[in-house]
Amino acid sequence: MPNIKSAKKRVLVTEKKTMQNKAVKSALKTQIKKFLTAVESGNKEEAVKLYPETVSAIDAAASKGVIHKNNANNRKAKLAKKLDAMGA
Repeated sequence: MPNIKSAKKRVLVTEKKTMQNKAVKSALKTQIKKFLTAVESGNKEEAVKLYPETVSAIDAAASKGVIHKNNANNRKAKLAKKLDAMGA
């Protein structure tokens, strides 16, 4: 444990931020999993409904700095590709 006051504060702030980031990342993973489950089960209408919500969750995580913006774009492209493959 640090002795300097500012270092003690940094430890507390880091713990708080870590918990917030974990919550955002966990919610993101859950949303993506819901979408992928709908795609794998062949439920096109459910997948089409979940796609905008999933993209929104990815964008939110990127804007909060939990994931990099290029990673967010990569994930969105992969999900769009899976959704398009269902229609073909």
